[in-house]
Formats: sequence, structure tokens, C-alpha cells
Amino acid sequence: MTPAGADFAAAAEPLRAELLAHCYRLLGSRHDAEDAVQETYLRAWRAYDRFEGRSTLRRWLYAIATRASLTAIEQRSRRAYPLEPLPDSLIGGDDPAAAVAARAGVRLAFVAALQRLPARQRAVLVLRDVLQWPAAEVAQLLDMTGAGVNSALQRARATLARLDLDLDDVAEPADTTVLDRYAAAFEHADVGRLADLVRDDVVLDMPPRARTYHGREAVLGFLAGKVHGRSWRVVATRANGQAAFECHLPEGLHALHVLTFRDGRIGRITVFLQE
Repeated sequence: MTPAGADFAAAAEPLRAELLAHCYRLLGSRHDAEDAVQETYLRAWRAYDRFEGRSTLRRWLYAIATRASLTAIEQRSRRAYPLEPLPDSLIGGDDPAAAVAARAGVRLAFVAALQRLPARQRAVLVLRDVLQWPAAEVAQLLDMTGAGVNSALQRARATLARLDLDLDDVAEPADTTVLDRYAAAFEHADVGRLADLVRDDVVLDMPPRARTYHGREAVLGFLAGKVHGRSWRVVATRANGQAAFECHLPEGLHALHVLTFRDGRIGRITVFLQE
């Protein structure tokens, strides 16, 4: 590695986790985001000798990552959005400030909502509302006018406001007692134990499938048909800044359940099947 390459690696590598989170917000897929970050670092390394320091290295890399993500969105425009969970372990790191920056705006409801926006509106909303970039910088990056940025931001905010989703970026802390009882219910194949843990208006969804179950009766009815008669092993983890469980069958990992809490009980169960 050349001296310049070594300098670039030393300066850029600590930013990888937050760049991954940024690409994930735009793409909704851990794997697509990882590809976009790799593309970002490749582009940046090739251009590093021309980096003039007019902005910080962080801003420069974010700009490259945004362009890489927009290119990825264009290339997959005919596919359904591939919403995937993002393990907390990928957006941690030793720098607490960087971890906070990475974890901002990665709650599943927010990321899922973003995927419903046109690519430019999605980028404008993330850059302006999550990263707090000035409108002029966003306009320059996206080759838009300042008025165009403001208009796109207003349309994006209006679209999100119409969605029936909890878009609060601060996840309510999970009740550890509820989590223990949730795990026990699966390991004993007894969905009846979940009845007191979930809200009356609980929702269960399974991205990218369109089917969604609303209400305690519908959700528990669906889970009952999947849980009974099977041997489960449940492992606690975290994804998207939220409590989650890996649900294993003897043949391997079957699903990841990401839980959203409201008022001390489970308000949403997002199930990612391992197919």
C-alpha cells in the first residue's frame, strides 16, 4: 500500500460503521448497503490524491456514499424493496459519538417508510433531517436547486406523515421481563403466553411480503400456526437499535423477530424469515 493509501485507510476506516448506517437508510438492505460502502471506499481510494480538503473527509465520504446508494437504487428500480434488519453489532464501534451517529434513523419503521419515497426525496430527507446538512450542501451534492431541495423535503415529510407508522427515532426501552416471557413462550411452543405481552393493536409484518396482521387475535392466531409442534431455541440479540430474537429450529436459524415497544408492551413484531 502506498503512503497515500495508508493515510486514506487510517483516516477513513473509523467512519465505516456510520457510512454503513447511512447507506442502509437509503437502501433498506444490509447487503446492498455493504456493497455500497465497498463501492464508496473504492471510489474514494482512487480519488484520494485529488481530495483537496474543501470539506471534511467525513462529508466527502458521505457524498460519495450517497451517490453510490442512488446508483444502486436506480439499478434495482424494478425490484421490490428488500427491507432487511441491520444488526447493532455492525454499527457499534469504539467511538461513542460515531455509534450515536450511526444509530440515528435506523429504526425499522423509519427505514421501511423511507423505501416508499422516490430516491431523490429519500436522499434529501436523510441528508436534511437525519444528518442535518444545510440545504445548500444537499443541493450541490444532488445537483438540485435550493428550492428543489426544499420542495422535495416537504413532499417527503408529507408522505411519511400520511403513513400509519410509529416514526419516532428513539426506540422505547424494552422491558426485560417481557423479553424473557416472549422467549419462554416460543421455547415452550405456547403462544398463549404472549397474550399479555402484546398490545391490543399489535401489528406483525414480514418484509418484503405484503401480508400484515393487525390486532392481538390475528397476530396470535398466525403465530400459533407456526409455533405449535416444533422445537424452538431462542437467542436474544439486537437489530436496528431494538430488541430482537433469533428463532432457531433444529435445522438452523428460521427467523429473526425485531420487537417495537409502546407503553411497556409489544406494539409491532417484524419477522425476517431466513429463506
